[in-house]
Amino acid sequence: MPESEDAQSLLYFLLIGGVAGWLAGQVMKGGGFGLIGNIVIGVLGGVLGGYVFGLLEITPKGELMGPLITAFVGAVVLVFAVGLIKKK
Repeated sequence: MPESEDAQSLLYFLLIGGVAGWLAGQVMKGGGFGLIGNIVIGVLGGVLGGYVFGLLEITPKGELMGPLITAFVGAVVLVFAVGLIKKK
């Protein structure tokens, strides 16, 4: 894979993660987590969402919306779980 495709894939990955993390922050907390926080939450959410969707045998369709939905759902689950742990 050429270097320009690697850079484009990384940028796409970070953009999806940032948007998913920001959306999760809006839904779960009422605000975002800052640029880096949103990206981290979104990327971790993408991994978690992919795992959960795999267990449930769900495959979101779409080149943009599929990964965004997966990362968003995972990020919401992640923020919810962290909120539960923090309350203890």
